[in-house]
Amino acid sequence: MGADRVFAYGAAAGLLGDHLIGDPRRGHPVAAFGRAAGAVERLLWRDHRGWGALHTAVCVGGAVSLAALTASAVRPSRAGSVALTAAATWAVVGGTSLAREARSVGRALEAGDVEGARTRLPHLCGRDPQALDPDGIARAVVESVAENTSDAVVGALVWGAVGGVPGLVGFRAVNTLDAMVGHKSPRYRRYGWASARLDDLVGWPGARLTAALAAASGPRPRAAVHAWRTDAAQHPSPNAGPVEASFAGALGVRLGGTLSYGGRVEHRPVLNGAGRAVQVGDIERAVRLSRRVTVLALGATVAGRLLTRAVRLSRRVTVLALGATVAGRLLTRTILTKGRTS
Repeated sequence: MGADRVFAYGAAAGLLGDHLIGDPRRGHPVAAFGRAAGAVERLLWRDHRGWGALHTAVCVGGAVSLAALTASAVRPSRAGSVALTAAATWAVVGGTSLAREARSVGRALEAGDVEGARTRLPHLCGRDPQALDPDGIARAVVESVAENTSDAVVGALVWGAVGGVPGLVGFRAVNTLDAMVGHKSPRYRRYGWASARLDDLVGWPGARLTAALAAASGPRPRAAVHAWRTDAAQHPSPNAGPVEASFAGALGVRLGGTLSYGGRVEHRPVLNGAGRAVQVGDIERAVRLSRRVTVLALGATVAGRLLTRAVRLSRRVTVLALGATVAGRLLTRTILTKGRTS
């Protein structure tokens, strides 16, 4: 079984496992990484970009190295490689938890339990829930579903297709570090700079694939593409911008605007200004769109691996054919030359 099939079978099994059982309440591997990263931070923290870069290198490098060693150890066993890929995929994706939390906030809003919705909202994003009315909470949930479809699912699949188990683990390590230290608080403005910039880099391909798949699978593909092209660049995040704009256009709603993080008010540009205000029912629509994007992302990443392999094989065949042609011409020339001299 080749590496392409190992990824295809393992990633599909991992996504199925996430769909069926979701994340464990305790003992999640990502939580264990977070505790380890926190311990490293306690040893290294200085209000300096260099020390923050060292923190990022130690944590991400350690996670990727451990994943690579484990993958190498099980490589002789096809079943073991598939199982490891499935376990890594299940551990790093979070589509089911994302949908569960979004729907719990939606149910609270539908029941008129605004305080209950505010209590659940921090499980999804870092907004100040007390500053939000029901419509603001619904908008925050839809934006979180859009962004985390890329961060919690599609981005991981992209890097899994590129680098196998180390790619899966490395992406989640970078994303987790960004969530821990990558924000612009006084403590992390410098120390978290490297983690934030690395997260922007590794999140770039997954965000664009998420935006494209949301446009392709949503009910308003033209509006999604238009919002992506016209509004995404105005968003302060290079990766959240395309994803949220595409989701906004696909769902026919307005996202962005004024919001509050940790007591700090931000005035973000409106995404898909032609759309209507977000309503509670749009939470379920966003979750369903996220599910469709997830399935398509699996197909796209598997197809991408197969296409890359086909291109490489085609290039090898071309090189071999060129070599054979040149060798044939030289051999023919040699034979003719000998014939003339004899």
